[in-house]
Amino acid sequence: MTDEAPRIPTTANTGAVATMGLDLQEGKVVPRRQVVSWALWDWATQPFNSVILTFVFTALYLTTDTFLDPGVAALPDGDPAKDRGLAELTSGLGLASTVAGLAIAAIAPVLGQRADAAGKRKFWLLAYTFVLIAVTASLFLVQGQPSFFQLGAWLVAVGTIFSELAAVNYNAMLVQVSTPSTVGRVSGLGWGLGYVGGIIALVIVVSAYTLDWFGLPTENGLPFRLVAVGCAVWMLVFLIPFIRNVPEVPQEVRRERVSFLASYGVLWNDVVDLWRTSRPTFWFLLASAVYRDGLAAVFTFGAVIASAVFGFEFLEVVIFGIAANLVAGVSTIVAGRYDDRFGAKAVITTALVGLVVSGLAVFLLRDVGTIVFWVFGLALCLFVGPAQASSRALLARVSPVGREGAIFGLYATTGRAASFIAPGLWTLFITLADSTAWGVLGIVIVLAVGLVLLLLVRLPRHVRRV
Repeated sequence: MTDEAPRIPTTANTGAVATMGLDLQEGKVVPRRQVVSWALWDWATQPFNSVILTFVFTALYLTTDTFLDPGVAALPDGDPAKDRGLAELTSGLGLASTVAGLAIAAIAPVLGQRADAAGKRKFWLLAYTFVLIAVTASLFLVQGQPSFFQLGAWLVAVGTIFSELAAVNYNAMLVQVSTPSTVGRVSGLGWGLGYVGGIIALVIVVSAYTLDWFGLPTENGLPFRLVAVGCAVWMLVFLIPFIRNVPEVPQEVRRERVSFLASYGVLWNDVVDLWRTSRPTFWFLLASAVYRDGLAAVFTFGAVIASAVFGFEFLEVVIFGIAANLVAGVSTIVAGRYDDRFGAKAVITTALVGLVVSGLAVFLLRDVGTIVFWVFGLALCLFVGPAQASSRALLARVSPVGREGAIFGLYATTGRAASFIAPGLWTLFITLADSTAWGVLGIVIVLAVGLVLLLLVRLPRHVRRV
């Protein structure tokens, strides 16, 4: 006899015969404090997504005429030269996002796999989150001058990388704080609290703006740079409940540890085994990779569309962001219950249909005026959250015990392997048309292709558990 925890082979048994992580949770009662503290990680890190990536820093600062040559910036709005300059900024941001996606695709599954082997999902989640906090604070260095645009774009890209790496371990820990009958609503709670956190962060930004930034000088983008520092402080404070209350991954089962380079061999074996023993899961990973790239693009470029296409001013963009997060948060929490009742695929399919219809409306009706974006832009947000949360819940249901980090690493990798598609089509359509509006069509195409691929996946029939 030995006290050492049993080891399992370095290749994954990801088929139906394997024991799923959620199987070990059957009949357990997870303390509510653990569930809420786990979900608060989404709350803590959401300002990076809502304030930095979507509604404020990139949309209202980094991709505005602040970073154009002064001669071009002085041109009136609508001037072709100015429009081309702004399009170059948005496509430059898209390029940095594409490179970040490729980096994540290369390392996410291996790092998730190694976190499984070491039994240190929480440790690495916190390590990556602290790097994200540091990068977010470093955006203070991005002064409002054209020469600082590249620094801003690439800092945002690096932040995206570490945000995604942290999320791999966060998603893998979903099976530790849920049961087969609650995984949908717990996943939805995480996404929902994230959106609510985004609302509060944006309300704070709006309050600062309406109070003239508390009398601060506005030269060199100082208010926006301080907003970035505020987001970093927010993350640090609200990370505390997760640190205190969510335990490390249980050590009952663990993988053999191998070298970093050898981990790529293990990864290949995992993918081959997944193909042989659980082909629907394999195809789901590929289908979700496509449509999740479209989902990410909706929030990455949403405020850019509001500002550059529909002419939203600062306050309008931020108020829209508040409304968007409210709609997304409520719909995601509600949809989590439908997930547990009807199954994740039904929720995801419904959401993707709604996204394609709403996106086409934004593109085709853009000349009608801002009312189009208020209606159909919010409709996009209504469907994004449920698709994200149910995708995570679905994968948690089919992840073998002890391999959740590796599976969610594959989830991130397949997503990021496809992550060049939406930014790439966004950039391509804008470049060909010399108009940011055409980037919307690129996003819609990605969502539509993902929907078709999902419909072709034959997943096991959902069984409702009480």
